[in-house]
This record gives sequence, C-alpha cells and structure tokens, in this order.
Amino acid sequence: MNSELSEFILTLESDIAAIPGTRKEKLRELSEAIRRKLNEEKPANLIFICTHNSRRSHFCQIWAAALADHLGVSDVNTFSGGTEVTAFNPRAVDAIRRAGFRVKNPGGENPRYLVRYSDNNEREPLICFSKKFDDPWNPLNDIIAVMTCSDADRHCPSVPGADYRISIPFDDPKQADNSPLESQVYDERCRQIAAEMLYMISELDS
Repeated sequence: MNSELSEFILTLESDIAAIPGTRKEKLRELSEAIRRKLNEEKPANLIFICTHNSRRSHFCQIWAAALADHLGVSDVNTFSGGTEVTAFNPRAVDAIRRAGFRVKNPGGENPRYLVRYSDNNEREPLICFSKKFDDPWNPLNDIIAVMTCSDADRHCPSVPGADYRISIPFDDPKQADNSPLESQVYDERCRQIAAEMLYMISELDS
C-alpha cells in the first residue's frame, strides 16, 4: 500500500462509525458470503454491478481490492460490470487519484485505466474499463454479485453464474456533474465506499 493511501485509510474510523445500522447489516451479509467461499477454500470473486459501469461499481471494485490487500485477506478477487457499456468516468478517475491511487490513462473511447495501490511493482495493476457484467473479462461462474445502484438492481434481478446476489446501492455522484460541488460530491462518494468496503472486509475477522 502506498503511503498516501495508507494515510487516507487511517482517517476512515469516524466514517465507519457513522455507517447506518441497516447498511452495516447488509455489509455483514456480504462479508459472510465471502467467508463461506474462503471456508470452502475457494476464491471469493466479487463483481460489482451498476448500470453504466462508470462510477460506483469501479469505486467498489478498486477499494475492495486495495483494502483486502491492506488487511492481508487473500483470495478475494474484485471485478465490475454494467448492463450497458460507457466508459470509466474521468471525474471518478480523478476522485480515486485524489484519494491516493496511481492511475495511468492510455486514452481511447473506452480506455483501460491502469490503477495501482501499491508502490511494489511486482503487484499487477487493476485494469479498469467499462464493460457489461457478462463480459469475458469477468468470471462468469461461481461469483458473488453486488448491485451498487438501484437501477441495475431493478433491471437485473438475477445474475447468471452468481451463487449469491446482494443489493447495496450508493447515491450516484453524477448528480453533481458540471456543478461547483462536482469534486466534493465525487470525493464524498469515493470516501463512503472506501469506509463501507473497509468495514465489510474487516468483518471477515469477526
């Protein structure tokens, strides 16, 4: 974990304390689904699904991967997808940069961003781009599906290949696009997801 991200994570204690009880219950349910996989000596393949796979699902994928590594939890693999293909939104990319992730942008209409959370070059970067949830890039069987927006939850009531599905929606920061509050709202959503993913993974030890 690079030092900037480590410092960011240390500031999340008060955010975790402020997570509403109903959301903590859902996060514990997700943690229990992961624990069952690990107890069976299987990898826990989490796919975070949002309509456009452009903001919230990427935040979840990236933070869950980074925090599992930070807490020394192995065999937790994270992916993301949507019901449509757009692009990883540059505003969301900027928010993870501000949090401390190292991001390279190769360009293109739907660029494949290289996202690093460690200064150890032996760790492969996360490759993040918009894709449908059933894209061959993602695992197609034996997965845990996490619905991160209410629209995807409504329009994708079942996820082929998932043996567990749960809805944990987040408010869309898109509402602040092109407004004076744009960066603030994106940072708030990025931070909220970081805190909730940290709580969820921490519960694996409970």
